Amino acid sequence: MTDPPMMPYRQIIAQSETELRQTRRRIRGISLMRLALFAIAVVAAIVFGHDGWTVILPSAGIPLLLYVWLVKRHDKWFRRKEYLKEKIRVNEQELRALEYDFADFDSGEEFADPTHLYAFDLDVFGPHSLFQYVNRTATPVGKRHLAHWFGTHLESKEEIEARQEAVRELTPELEFRQQFRLLGLLYKGEPTDIAEIAAWAASPTRYHSSRFLRMLPPAVLIVNIACIGAACAGWLPATLAGGVFVGFLVASFAFTNGVSKTQSIYGKKLKVLATYADQILLAERKEMRSPALRALKAEWTSDGQTASQAVRRLARLMNSLDQRGNILMASVLNGLSFWELRQVTRIERWKEEHAAHLTRWIEAIGEIDAYCSLATFAYNHADYVYPTFTTTPFRLKAVALGHPLMDRRKCVRNGIDIDRRPYFIIITGANMAGKSTYLRTVGVNYLLACVGAPVWAERMELYPARLVTSLRTSDSLTDNESYFFAELKRLKLIIDKLEAGEQLFIILDEILKGTNSMDKQKGSLALIRQFMALDANGIIATHDLLLGTLAEAFPENIRNHCFEADIAGDELTFAYRMRDGVARNMNACFLMRKMGIAVAE
Repeated sequence: MTDPPMMPYRQIIAQSETELRQTRRRIRGISLMRLALFAIAVVAAIVFGHDGWTVILPSAGIPLLLYVWLVKRHDKWFRRKEYLKEKIRVNEQELRALEYDFADFDSGEEFADPTHLYAFDLDVFGPHSLFQYVNRTATPVGKRHLAHWFGTHLESKEEIEARQEAVRELTPELEFRQQFRLLGLLYKGEPTDIAEIAAWAASPTRYHSSRFLRMLPPAVLIVNIACIGAACAGWLPATLAGGVFVGFLVASFAFTNGVSKTQSIYGKKLKVLATYADQILLAERKEMRSPALRALKAEWTSDGQTASQAVRRLARLMNSLDQRGNILMASVLNGLSFWELRQVTRIERWKEEHAAHLTRWIEAIGEIDAYCSLATFAYNHADYVYPTFTTTPFRLKAVALGHPLMDRRKCVRNGIDIDRRPYFIIITGANMAGKSTYLRTVGVNYLLACVGAPVWAERMELYPARLVTSLRTSDSLTDNESYFFAELKRLKLIIDKLEAGEQLFIILDEILKGTNSMDKQKGSLALIRQFMALDANGIIATHDLLLGTLAEAFPENIRNHCFEADIAGDELTFAYRMRDGVARNMNACFLMRKMGIAVAE
């Protein structure tokens, strides 16, 4: 077995810690220099205060200009410090995940649905789930895409192979994947961001659609320049020029409420686009070879301008509008040129030019984000294999399947072989012998295969039918629904899908658990016979050894396997190795006696 890639993550952590120490020293140095320059400017202003502006400006002004320049440098290095801290944290998370501690990652608990065809049974979402183990998305839209992939697996050989190709391409690109993720993590987006941005993009323009309002700011600016110029030339009283300025300032208040409403509702959401712009730029610069990734990259070109340029321009416009928070500056600018109206008009012009593409750009970022998660999963499991697919139903063959969430040092791996329709494997065995774990192992790897990810197996071949399970049926107090009725509803759903011609791969654990043994046995036999008549394929685990007799009625279409509990004297052991045939050893009474519970002989 290939060891997980601990070393690359440790090297990145060590390099980042060294750079972080250097960055912190640089920030301290810049802070001291800023303090010294500010002090020099103050002292120069005091010392040369009586020597006139020709002396004061260079002696105090130059240190102040250097001070302002250092403020910008300080901000740049501070952002670099935060980036490095996040980079160290991300790689420490990967090291913990390689040891099966993946609590740092989002579990997608909100996507858990007890009625889902397979996700609830296979622990796809929620704490300690497959999704949490795989998920490395850094954007809400990326998380939604990845959850959709896991909740609605592909059923086309061509589509799965296209996704596999994209995942393979990104797997060795550790630096790109981490940088993409870090850019997203540095801004903590909200799940509602995209919906609200889409609402803004779809809303009608209010200012730019009016030619009069578009022409008003430049007209006001021209009038102000003319009045100020005339006043300076002595052609017009300065008070009249000032009155014109004040009049325009007061008139600009007519637009203040509308601008404030736009800024308060959408301002923060639209500035989030700066994060997406960085991610888009990173992806635009990356050479993409697989058709799926090239198609996503092509989404980011519109009217001769790249998406990163367009999105960054909108972010700059929104940041510029924030200057209205400085009352003095906003008053001067509004009095001179209706500045707020001009800014919001430019933003609406951007919307008219690009809003139709905006949602598509962000969705493409989400897909890249989801691909990076699958690629990280593949990178962290170099010994996993990509399955091959057939177009002829039904086929499922795998050697040495293991559950990805089980410790690689302890997991006992088993295979599976189904090569025709209809065909069922019946698994019998004792309590705790491994039946349910085997079902989930097959189901999880089948899902990973149909999502386009690698699987834990030596090799795997399958036909991608729709996966349906019934492993963890529960009653519902709110719907006044019994456990048994809930299970019947699930089985009826499966039968309806088969009768409608859908091709399914079915995994069931202990059919009709909610009824008495005679009913259970009779109903289970009838159900499996109906599956045979409907050309179904799947696996059924059961304690009912009588189901093993079905192999006599369907010798070419049903095979018995078992997980045995080995009892030797007073010791009970489990090999967790699947064997041929029907189970012989049951352990319920043995375990009850071991725990001091009386059992009638």
